Amino acid sequence: MVLYPLHELWRTGLAPLAYWADANARIYSAQDSWLSSLPGSQRTAAGFELMYRLGKDYEKPEFGIHQIEVEGHPIPVVERVELEKPFCRLLRFKRYHDQADGLARMKDDPVVLVVAPLSGHHATLLRDTVRTLLPDHKVYITDWTDARMVATDAGAFHLDDYVAYVQDFIRHIGTDNLHVISVCQPTVPVLAAISLMAGRDEPLPKSMTMMGGPIDARRSPTAVDNLATRQPLWWFENSVIHTVPANYPGVGRRVYPGFLQHMGFVAMNPERHGLSHWDFYQDLIKGDLSSAESHRKFYDEYNAVLDMPAEYYLDTIRTVFQEHLLPRGLWDVAGERVDPSKIRDCALLTIEGELDDISGLGQTHAAHALCTGIQASKRQQLTAAGAGHYGIFSGRRWRTQIYPQVREFIAAQAQAPVKPATPTKAPARSTQPSPRRRSQRG
Repeated sequence: MVLYPLHELWRTGLAPLAYWADANARIYSAQDSWLSSLPGSQRTAAGFELMYRLGKDYEKPEFGIHQIEVEGHPIPVVERVELEKPFCRLLRFKRYHDQADGLARMKDDPVVLVVAPLSGHHATLLRDTVRTLLPDHKVYITDWTDARMVATDAGAFHLDDYVAYVQDFIRHIGTDNLHVISVCQPTVPVLAAISLMAGRDEPLPKSMTMMGGPIDARRSPTAVDNLATRQPLWWFENSVIHTVPANYPGVGRRVYPGFLQHMGFVAMNPERHGLSHWDFYQDLIKGDLSSAESHRKFYDEYNAVLDMPAEYYLDTIRTVFQEHLLPRGLWDVAGERVDPSKIRDCALLTIEGELDDISGLGQTHAAHALCTGIQASKRQQLTAAGAGHYGIFSGRRWRTQIYPQVREFIAAQAQAPVKPATPTKAPARSTQPSPRRRSQRG
């Protein structure tokens, strides 16, 4: 198929126009440029910048978390690679403190592994999640690699491999005081990974928090779910799978290209994106630099997409959205049956957004019906009022309404070991995490 090479040719041809538009936007807006004093210069600069942003290529953003504030003191943060695999890097955000007592408090903080989605965007989409967690936790995150940057000699990457990666990361970090947070797509492989570890009597994390994921996509199906079931699997393989062209390290690898995914994201809400760009243009003309910068930051992240390995993408379509193997109890990973009822020593918190248009209501909470081996007192679920999909892990609602409850849930599991429970037949009642007095942390 020639679509990928044609896209690269188009992008290459568009690059000079984007650079030209960027240069003109700067010339007509720079204070030391005589062109900025001409009548209509601000409107001209705004038009050129909009042209530039619509035509530019968006690279993977940086996390850019270099400092946080703890107890009123600035704390340096260093991002480092803890473990590297062909398709993913395990990153740690290492905190430093120049006071002995503060350092001692931070050493006792719970450890959190954030499993980022491999569903189009980079892990930096969870920047706000990480930054919010850092004052109270030691934080790791999975940083998935753009498949077009992985040479074919690294082999294929299936959904089973995703599960194995999560298990390897858990073992590498160690389960002592470890808490796993999965956001969106990885709720399914994370539940599988911990279920298989439980079946082998391996030590488990203290808790798992699952946010807005398709544990059972049959519940309240959304447009995303319907798209995945509307066509047979062969249609996806023939229509959206393409081969990486020669200008990338992964030449010859079969992928679901990021540019096709981005087109799908925009197609879900074209009017909203169109209005957003128009508002950006108007903000530039009015001189509302704060609103314009917010637009830039959002689309720098939103428009930066990665290629997914074809095998992994097709496995996910079939396993999660078409055959629903996990909630039906029929999913085998590398020859082992996934049985969440075997999980005992790991607490469970599920979080959904009331207005989530990606993972419908009840899809994530369905984990409770599967994890019957976890005692009811160690299972909680939260439906965030007024929150959409991104609002449950990023933004004001995440920081002020959801995170405090996640923090208290993790703190409660960190303070007391989870005891094995007698399996129950019914899922846990919907409860809200009870408020607790927070102990002093670094």
